[in-house]
Amino acid sequence: MTLDRFYPIFESAEWIERLVPLGIKLVQLRIKDAENVVVRENIRRAKSTCNTHGCTLIINDYWKMAIEEGCEFIHLGQEDLEGADINAIRAAGLQLGISTHDKAELARAVALKPDYIALGPIYPTILKKMKWHEQGIAKLGVWRDLIGETPLIAIGGMSLDRAAGAFDAGADVVAAVTDITLNTSPEDRVRAWLAATR
Repeated sequence: MTLDRFYPIFESAEWIERLVPLGIKLVQLRIKDAENVVVRENIRRAKSTCNTHGCTLIINDYWKMAIEEGCEFIHLGQEDLEGADINAIRAAGLQLGISTHDKAELARAVALKPDYIALGPIYPTILKKMKWHEQGIAKLGVWRDLIGETPLIAIGGMSLDRAAGAFDAGADVVAAVTDITLNTSPEDRVRAWLAATR
């Protein structure tokens, strides 16, 4: 499977309904600290929008609900892996992406044969407090050599201006969050990302 090079991450179905119709083909729904009923409603709405527009939807963390709702792809952070039933995820036919920050986490991820590996934060990020400082562009090249053909995602502080450097360093895909959601015109920003990555 070939992943689209542009991978925005949104915290609600509203964002997905607003921006996926512009031509996004790969998107993550990442909801934190919400009631299960709210998460499920958001998953259903996001899945409907993505199905309509031929976009691959990736659900962050909520693997049980993703299975129940017939989703095709989940993303797990290292903390999420602790309680995840990888056998159940694979038995349900879900594809799996995993976050990594150091070589120990990378080894753990590679052993699970994921469908992509994410490295971050490449640059400082305001998205969440992390114990990891910025990884830097050069580390993408190291990861590229270590993971072979597995798709590599660059995440963390990524902007349109920084995307080319990440691709040059070995990333297959660049994930963007606040570069879109905090932009004065998210629609225009998405169009610019699409133009730059297609």
